[in-house]
Amino acid sequence: MAAMLQPQIILLKEGTDTSQGKAQLVSNINACTAVADVVRTTLGPRGMDKLIHDDKGNVTISNDGATIMKLLDIVHPAAKILVDIAKSQDSEVGDGTTTVVLLAGEFLKEAKPFVEDGVHPQNLIRSYRTACYLAIEKIKELAVSIEGKSLEEKKSLLAKCAATTLSSKLIGGEKEFFASMVVDAVIAIGNDDRLNMIGIKKVPGGNMRDSFLVNGVAFKKTFSYAAEEDLQRVAAATGGTVQTSVNNIIDEVLGTCEVFEEKQVGNERFNIFSGCPSGRTATIVLRGGADQFIEEAERSLHDAIMIVRRALKNSMVVAGGGAIDMEISRYLRQHARTIAGKSQLFINSYAKALEVIPRQLCDNAGFDATDVLNKLRQKHALPSGEGASYGVDINTGGIADSFSNFVWEPSVVKVA
Repeated sequence: MAAMLQPQIILLKEGTDTSQGKAQLVSNINACTAVADVVRTTLGPRGMDKLIHDDKGNVTISNDGATIMKLLDIVHPAAKILVDIAKSQDSEVGDGTTTVVLLAGEFLKEAKPFVEDGVHPQNLIRSYRTACYLAIEKIKELAVSIEGKSLEEKKSLLAKCAATTLSSKLIGGEKEFFASMVVDAVIAIGNDDRLNMIGIKKVPGGNMRDSFLVNGVAFKKTFSYAAEEDLQRVAAATGGTVQTSVNNIIDEVLGTCEVFEEKQVGNERFNIFSGCPSGRTATIVLRGGADQFIEEAERSLHDAIMIVRRALKNSMVVAGGGAIDMEISRYLRQHARTIAGKSQLFINSYAKALEVIPRQLCDNAGFDATDVLNKLRQKHALPSGEGASYGVDINTGGIADSFSNFVWEPSVVKVA
């Protein structure tokens, strides 16, 4: 009788949907894999662009992982985490956003059979953490420093890093042209961390080759006030101070520049300040056909600027084209053989997941991924270690030494 009179305890709001256990874990993994599949085809130099339009009718063309993830209106709570890792990779490093989403999706995919077989998630996490630590140590060991080189050599090396980033973008056809422009812009702002000291101005019309770099400040001539950002950049470059009034101006607040000119760019008139004393600013004036094209070109240059800045600060580079991923995969497989117990299987699955990068590069380029991966495995397994920098050759469908072909990326892209 007493049991019947006990009140019902309600912890959650009525109508709350609760789900837990193995079934929910598998559902989360499936959701994350579905999101990874959306950006999968954008990876690498032969990656496809996505055309996304929202309910307001805005159209975006992009193959930048972070941009696509932001524009996708994802509601699944587990899949939203992938959006967050793409955003943090974008703000921290600037590139490698598609890579992090793909790797996260692949790690989960490899973990799924173990979860279904009843392996406790903590055992998987422990092994994955060990594998992650070993992978980061190996990257640090394989990375090559570009420190101690002359400015010209450094510029050339940084341009190669920028070109690797740009090769997978819409403006990849002109990667050398834009890579040197990006390097000059980043070197112009010196050690200044404020990325807004590099301005990008978009002028529709003309072709990409009409784009140019101003070692100073350039902005559209208007009959109203200049934008706040442009004023700040002019003040920083000329050594002046922004004033609210022209009354009682003293010499101390005035700035100087060697040349001030007005220039016609497309249908716009531009004010250009060059030869500024502090010189800690640069402006890239972008030209091109459609508005969506210029928008994507701006996003591509942003990625390249971030990468060059990171490479300047960290000065450690690794081979791209899936080479570093294959080498770490081989290293982890080898290490797994020395471990007794289930952990061997989990570390092996982590190693297998890393192969998704070279495999996807092949798939996107229309090559036989199985054939290329077998060649890469054989090359990386050489006892001499000479195959460590071999990756996918996008041009021939075979394999090539990514390092000697200057397919480089800062090690921070992989470690972050």
